[in-house]
Amino acid sequence: MTSSPARPHTGAVSTVSAADAPYPVLVVDAEGHVVELNDAALGLLPTARVGQPLSSVDWLTGADGSAPGPISGTVGDRHFSAFPSRLTGPRTAWWLVEETGHQSLARELAAERGRTQFLTEASAALLASLNLDRCMEVTARLATVHLADAALVIAPTAAKKLPMVRCDHQGAMSRGTVAEAPDSLPGLAEALRGFPPVPSRWIDPASAPDWVVPEGFGEVGAMAITPLPGHGVPAGALILLRRAQQAAFTEAEETLAGLFAARAGAAMSAARLYAEQNAISDTLMRELLPPDLRHTEGVEFAGGYRPSKDTERVGGDFYDVHPPGEDFPETLAVLGDVAGKGLEAAVLTGKIRNTLHALLPMAGDHANMLRLLNNALRTSHHTRFATLVLASVRREDSDVLLRLTAAGHPAPLILRRDGTVEEADTGGTLIGVVPTITSRTAHIRLAPGETCLLFTDGVTEAKGGPLGDTLFGDQRLQRAAAECTGMPAEAVVERILMVTSQWIGEGHHDDIAVMAITAPRGAHLSAVDGTTRGRYTA
Repeated sequence: MTSSPARPHTGAVSTVSAADAPYPVLVVDAEGHVVELNDAALGLLPTARVGQPLSSVDWLTGADGSAPGPISGTVGDRHFSAFPSRLTGPRTAWWLVEETGHQSLARELAAERGRTQFLTEASAALLASLNLDRCMEVTARLATVHLADAALVIAPTAAKKLPMVRCDHQGAMSRGTVAEAPDSLPGLAEALRGFPPVPSRWIDPASAPDWVVPEGFGEVGAMAITPLPGHGVPAGALILLRRAQQAAFTEAEETLAGLFAARAGAAMSAARLYAEQNAISDTLMRELLPPDLRHTEGVEFAGGYRPSKDTERVGGDFYDVHPPGEDFPETLAVLGDVAGKGLEAAVLTGKIRNTLHALLPMAGDHANMLRLLNNALRTSHHTRFATLVLASVRREDSDVLLRLTAAGHPAPLILRRDGTVEEADTGGTLIGVVPTITSRTAHIRLAPGETCLLFTDGVTEAKGGPLGDTLFGDQRLQRAAAECTGMPAEAVVERILMVTSQWIGEGHHDDIAVMAITAPRGAHLSAVDGTTRGRYTA
């Protein structure tokens, strides 16, 4: 090896040209003494001397080059990889290749991968629930694990006190409300209004009020407040705390906190929107669901409903029972069927039910009531039609008198005490199609224990059986009804629904609605506690 002219050498010429080498090169013998080094190596290792041990690079001392591949270490604040070349002697030439930039890039890449993995896991955890409280808890927990020693999540609300979730330095979760006005903490009010975050270096950790700092946390060394952006409106604010012995938030960490906050805010905003829409849906749904029926004016009423899909709650079938009022002395029961299924059909059922409720003063004249309802449906924007049955009910001694009027609907069945089943002689034109309708009213007297069964075509047209394509039909319904002789109204409804469901099995079906009107057996006994419906004697 040819050394620098300023350095002595042993006189042996090696095959390594140190003068022309683009890297620092040094040659060491088997005992670890420096034999030769070029100018680049001397500049890197100024204390190295020919004939002396290589003590300034401990990670290279003792290496003989027999190990496969290079070895790595640091020289000062720089990182090198040493590649060996075996020479005669035995001697080893070490070529030092600087990899400081490569190592820096590798560390940045690893850090970026870690941040990406954290954000991916955070997105999956935040999107796993549409519950706002759950989203706030997940946000606080993830922020404590990955970003700070403790975290608080505050959500805006119309209430005076803002809801808050805190995850402390031990991972314990707690819920509460903000004890003071948001202005008591610099930057919080702005974050809740969606303004860009204030750099953490501008926030004095000593300004943190007591309600922010978890119990046993100690002195706050750094604090960051980040807004949680939502869908058009702010979703809240995230407060990050670090202990005094921890390093302050760097610019990169604040950027990561902002990216995490964007995901958390989107999840919280979606959860809040879902909760608001769900509350609205529940409010509207209560008006569309069939009511709970009970004894009215000494008559048993019971109803059952099964939508066409198990995942739905409402559909096109409906029923109602209206107790007597000042303008109508009889109880009015209604059971109907709107063309179609699902929510669209349910909307029209709601309109029909409201229209009939407004027409209750005319309940004494079924034909006029149906005519007005027909006119109301034909002038609306709906193109669907409906069929229904009106039943005016009143007690007369121990019997129950009915006036039944069907409008395009299957005629009700009368279950007599002797086990016979009769079909009421009523019929008429369906509602909402033609301008002029006709109807025929049947007058029925029920003796104690007898029942009038109203049903929609979802019962008779239910397909099932051994092959799954046979209609349940009128005859099967009448046989099932005959088995209900003497049963209370609730038992009759339960029996008909059970038989129909068994026939359908796992097959598809239309909406099904059933109502039973039963003349009670014997005299009514008042409830002992004065609140329940009581019972009737045999």
